[in-house]
Amino acid sequence: MSLGDRVWNAFDELAELLDRRYGWDRLPRPLAIAVLAGIRDRLRRSNLHDTGALPAVSAAVPAPRSPLHDTFRSDDGSHNDPEDPATGMVGTRFGRNVPVERTCAEPPDRVLTPNPRLVSRMLMTRTEFQPATSLNVLAAAWLQFMIRDWFTHGRGAPENPWCLPLDPGDDWPVPPLTVRRAAADPTRPRGYDGPATSLNMRSHWWDLSSIYCPGDRPVLRTGVGGRLRLEPGGARPVVAGREDVSREPGFWLGLAMLHRLFVREHNAICERLAVECPGMCDDELFEHARLVNAALVAKIHTVELTPAIVRHPVAVHGLRANWWGLAGERVHRMFGRIGRGGAISGIPGSRGGRGGVPYRLTEEFAAVYRMHPLIPDDFHIRSVADDAHLRFFTLRDISGPRALAALSAYPEPDLLYSLGTEHPGAITLHNFPRHLQEYQRPDGRLVDLAATDILRCRELGVPRYNEFRRLLRLRPATGFAALSDDPLTVAALREVYQGRIEDVDLTVGLFAERRPDGFALSETAFRIFILMASRRIGGDRFLTTDYTEHVYTRAGMDWIADNTMATVLLRHHPELRRALRGTDNAFTPWTRTR
Repeated sequence: MSLGDRVWNAFDELAELLDRRYGWDRLPRPLAIAVLAGIRDRLRRSNLHDTGALPAVSAAVPAPRSPLHDTFRSDDGSHNDPEDPATGMVGTRFGRNVPVERTCAEPPDRVLTPNPRLVSRMLMTRTEFQPATSLNVLAAAWLQFMIRDWFTHGRGAPENPWCLPLDPGDDWPVPPLTVRRAAADPTRPRGYDGPATSLNMRSHWWDLSSIYCPGDRPVLRTGVGGRLRLEPGGARPVVAGREDVSREPGFWLGLAMLHRLFVREHNAICERLAVECPGMCDDELFEHARLVNAALVAKIHTVELTPAIVRHPVAVHGLRANWWGLAGERVHRMFGRIGRGGAISGIPGSRGGRGGVPYRLTEEFAAVYRMHPLIPDDFHIRSVADDAHLRFFTLRDISGPRALAALSAYPEPDLLYSLGTEHPGAITLHNFPRHLQEYQRPDGRLVDLAATDILRCRELGVPRYNEFRRLLRLRPATGFAALSDDPLTVAALREVYQGRIEDVDLTVGLFAERRPDGFALSETAFRIFILMASRRIGGDRFLTTDYTEHVYTRAGMDWIADNTMATVLLRHHPELRRALRGTDNAFTPWTRTR
C-alpha cells in the first residue's frame, strides 16, 4: 500500500471514529462535511460487492458493438462500460452492499418468522395519517418514477406461492393470503445452494428506461423531429407500446403525471436541438434528446429530490457536491471544470471509474427504497386558480385504469398543484397506506404490500436490521427501546419479535429508527444513499467521460445546467407560477393560491 493510500485510510478511520463517538450530524459544519466524505470513501472500499463472480449459466450476452454505441445509449444498457459490454444491461444480476457470503436466502421457516402478516398488522397499519411536512406528494410520485427506471425483479411464477397464516381476528377478505415467490434467477446453476442472486429486468443505468421503453419504439415515436407521441385528453398518460400500461401493478395518477411531464420535456428538447443543430435527422434528435432528458432527471434527483428528503445542511451540501463539486454551482458556471476528479467540480464530466467493482445496482439499494408510507390514502383535488376544492379521491380511486379517468377529467395544472400542495406520509411505523395493505392488482389478485416488503428482504438474502447495521459498521440496536421513544411501539415490537432484537426486519428497523434533524428517512438508509448516489453517476460513462458537448451538444449541456424541476413544470404548465413562487425546491410544499 502506498503512502497516499495509508494516509487516506487513516483519514477514513478517523472519520468513522468521530462519527461513532459524536455523530456526523452533531459536528461543526466543516468537520461534518469531512467526516461524511470519509464515511463515503470507507463505504466505497468496503461495501461494494460483485455477484458476477458467483457461478452462472446462460448469462445475458450483449449485441455486437456498433459505432452508435460511442455516442448514444443502447436500448438494453449494454456497451456503457468499455471494459465489459454486459455491465449494467437488462437481465444482469443485482450487486450487493454487504459481503456476498452473508446474503443467503433465509430458510422457509425463517422467511415466515415472525409472520409477515403479523408484522404488517401490528407495526405497519396506518390508524392515523402521519405527514412528512417537509415534502409534497410530488416527491412520493417522483421516487416511484425513478424506481421504475432503475430496477424491477420481474414477476414471480404463480406456482407454489408463500402462504401467510391468518391469526384469529384477521379480516383478510379472501383467504388464503398468498405472496408469489421472487422471480428465480435463470442464470443460477441447477442445484447451486450459495448466496441469493436475482436479475434486474431494467438496465442498471440512469437512462429513463421507464419512458424510453425498448422494443416499443415503433409506437413510442412520431417519426418526425425526434418527438415522442403524447395522446390528447389523457387517453394514454404513458407513451409505450404495451396493450394497456394502466394495468401494470403500481400504476397511479402521480406516476402518470410525471411520465407525461417528461415526455413533454423530451419533445421540448427536440425542438431546441432542431433549432441549434439544424442538420440532425429524426433519429439523431431522438437519441440526443433522450440523453439530455435522462441526465436532467439524474440532476434533479441529485440536487433537488434527495436534498428535500435529507434537509440537514451538511447532507445537502454533500449531495449537491456530487453534481456541482465542493466548489459549488457558481464557481462551476464561472470557470467550468477544475481538474478531472469529481471532488472540486462534481462527478459529471469527471474521469469516473468503477471503483474496482463492476457497476451494478444492489439488492440492498432496492431494499432501502421500500418507502410505501410516503403514499397518502386520501387526495384532495384543488384548482390552481383559487385553491377551490374540486374532488376527493382515495388512492384506490386514482390507481390502475381509474387514474386515466381522473387524468381526463381535470386539467393537468390542477392535478399537479394538488400533488404539490399536499404532504406525503412520513416514512415511519404505523403509517403504511391502508389501501396498499389490501391492494387489488390489475389482474384482480389481492396483496398486502407491507407483508410482501418484509418477506422479500428475507427471501432475497438482505440481512435483518441489526446485522445490516453491523455490516455497514454501525452500532446495532441493543434493545427495542433503542428503536423508539414510544412505549406502545416498543411493546408492539417486543411482542411481534418475541423479545428477539436480532429478528427485527430491515424495513421495520429503518421505519422505527431515530433520524438526524431534517431527515425524512433513517440514518441507516442514508448510508446506502451516500454510497450509491455517487456510484450511479460516477460509474456511467454518459455522466462522466462522455458527458461532453461532442455527445450531448452544447445546447444539450446548457439545457441540463440551466433547468430545475420548477422550470420543467413551468415550461409546460405556466399556470403553476403563483404556486411555485417563493418555493426553492419543487419537492417541498408549494404556496397555496387561495
